[in-house]
Amino acid sequence: MWYVYFLRCADNSLYAGITTSLERRVLEHNECNKKGSKYTRMRRPVSLAYAESQINRQQASRREYQLKQLSKQNKEQLVNNYSLTNKTDI
Repeated sequence: MWYVYFLRCADNSLYAGITTSLERRVLEHNECNKKGSKYTRMRRPVSLAYAESQINRQQASRREYQLKQLSKQNKEQLVNNYSLTNKTDI
C-alpha cells in the first residue's frame, strides 16, 4: 500500500509526497537530515495534514502530481475536509 500525503510545515506551507509508511516518513521529515526533504528541513516541525492510500507507486505518483497542481485554496480545502473526518496524529 502506498500513500500520498500533505505535511503542514511550521511556516504553514504544505508539502506533498508519497510513501509506504506515513509514520516513518513524518519522523524522517522531522528528524533526519539525509532522508527528510530539503524543503521540510528548513520548515520544521512538520505534521501530517492529509493522506490517502493508493494501490501502487505509479498511482501514488500520479495522484501526487494531481495534488501538486491544485491551487493553494483547493489544497487547503482538501486538508480541512480531511482533518474534519480523520483525527490522526502521527
